[in-house]
Amino acid sequence: MCPVYTARMSDASNHGPGIADALPGHWADRLLPAALRPYARLMRLERPIGWWLLLLPCLWGLALGQTALGGGVPDLWFALLFVIGAIIMRGAGCTLNDIADRDIDARVERTKLRPIPAGQVSVTQALVFLGVLSLAGLLVLVQFNGFSIVLGASSLAIVAVYPFMKRITYWPQAALGLAFNWGALVGWAALHGSLSAAPILLYAGGVAWTLAYDTIYAHQDSQDDAIIGVKSTALKFGAHSPAWLSAFFFAALALIDAAIWLAGGGIIAHLGVAGAALHAAWQLSRFDASNSRRCLELFRSNRIFGLIIAIALATDSILT
Repeated sequence: MCPVYTARMSDASNHGPGIADALPGHWADRLLPAALRPYARLMRLERPIGWWLLLLPCLWGLALGQTALGGGVPDLWFALLFVIGAIIMRGAGCTLNDIADRDIDARVERTKLRPIPAGQVSVTQALVFLGVLSLAGLLVLVQFNGFSIVLGASSLAIVAVYPFMKRITYWPQAALGLAFNWGALVGWAALHGSLSAAPILLYAGGVAWTLAYDTIYAHQDSQDDAIIGVKSTALKFGAHSPAWLSAFFFAALALIDAAIWLAGGGIIAHLGVAGAALHAAWQLSRFDASNSRRCLELFRSNRIFGLIIAIALATDSILT
């Protein structure tokens, strides 16, 4: 974490320590009782980009699955369940990550004020909270068909190992991609009760997308990561990151477009991929590995990339 991202402090009597990349003045810090704020920070409620990036592949799969059924309005009840599930399960994943990384977080400038290393929440309390979130996530999952329940539950193995991947491989971003884009499969399966080539290609495209945006994000931490021995694609690629980012974005767009073609999508869906390509080109033109603020800005902007595709897929399905 570069010096520019030294964690800021807010009024401890009101909101407690602030987190470096949190949205300032977020409702979770302003409105929640003081006793609940550390748990909101464990869930990263003040950093909503994470649940957006978990949600968007779910909406892609749902909209593309509807297109393959002949079109129409994607199931709004399923969409709402995906929103709730994304917020809950992103919170559960972050809580698990913070439990596993508590010693590392205490040594990194950007993360040392997270609730566990800051002493706001004990490991035992975090484990209990993780159990509550997991139960809530299960209650959301059982609203879907049996195949989707099994499929969704099977992602937990990837979620469980992800926090430890940075210790053993320079590709933890790949593990994150496998976990964060699982919703593309579940979104499709929620309608079809099965999988086919189209959702698998959509999932693969999402994994490539995650490799791009999380490599950008990892460049914030590359200096501290190198010192403490934590691995990432940012460290592996170094000065060659722009070329790798270009390849990841290209692969993501090509795979997503192939999924649309296989599912019988129309011109609007393909135009959405073209729009996302322009956004990717904008990101690449602004990328600067040495600028932490820029890296965070570009990382967050991937909500727009994902929304362009999601809106195009939904619109294409509705107008089919």
